[in-house]
Amino acid sequence: MQIEALNGVGAEVTAIDLRRMTDAEDTLLKQAFADHGVLFFRDQSLTPEDHIAFARRFGPININRFFKATESHAEIAEVRKEKDQTTNIGGAWHTDHSYDQEPALGSVLVARDLPQTGGDTLFASMYAAYDGLSDGLKDTLSRLRAVHSSRHVFGAQGAYRDEKGERIGNAQAATQDAIHPVVITHPLSGRKALYVNPAFTLHFEGWTQEESWPLLSYLYKHATNEAYTTRFVWQPGSVAFWDNRATWHYALNDYHGDFRLMHRITIEGCPLA
Repeated sequence: MQIEALNGVGAEVTAIDLRRMTDAEDTLLKQAFADHGVLFFRDQSLTPEDHIAFARRFGPININRFFKATESHAEIAEVRKEKDQTTNIGGAWHTDHSYDQEPALGSVLVARDLPQTGGDTLFASMYAAYDGLSDGLKDTLSRLRAVHSSRHVFGAQGAYRDEKGERIGNAQAATQDAIHPVVITHPLSGRKALYVNPAFTLHFEGWTQEESWPLLSYLYKHATNEAYTTRFVWQPGSVAFWDNRATWHYALNDYHGDFRLMHRITIEGCPLA
């Protein structure tokens, strides 16, 4: 197995078959995941059962309450865009499940049906975003917590309200909010990471949205600095495994009139400190 760090964020792992990992490879992969935040694999041949078995190496599987699951496996959520649809899922910077009290550890995304061109995914490092802040701003943020919510995205009046259950459903479950530190100590690496995101963070605890926006908008712009980002070009057999506590991602919506289907498994996490 070879692990090559990429510019910006993440590492590409080669010379490995995720269906037949050794104990030594498992240990190295878990350390690489903590170190790099997102791992990319090529030329894999994962069945749904292989996909599930790989994810379970890292923790229990979260059965997503909003995404449509595959017909055969409740553990696997579909990330689908039909040829006649103009909006995609995940088409803005975000991190999955920050609206949960115990945000997801990570997600394993497997390419199933790709457009002829486009459909790449951008990733950004929240380790690098934190490290790039001034000492004064780091000190200010260390005392703040932020409110995250799913209501405005998955709720009855949220961004996906017109989906009618085709890809996103269960709007009645979008009732929970969560409060997390703005700067977390990552539970695997021990490194500091910025933990707010444009999709699900509403405001700082004790601040209004109007008061919060200038600082949040600065952080969002800062975190997507080109030096902190990587663009992953999907190919048949590609797999991406990202850490939701250490990265953001953005699914590009540049393949109108073409079909794209990915299979995603989300892994349960823990409270953030």
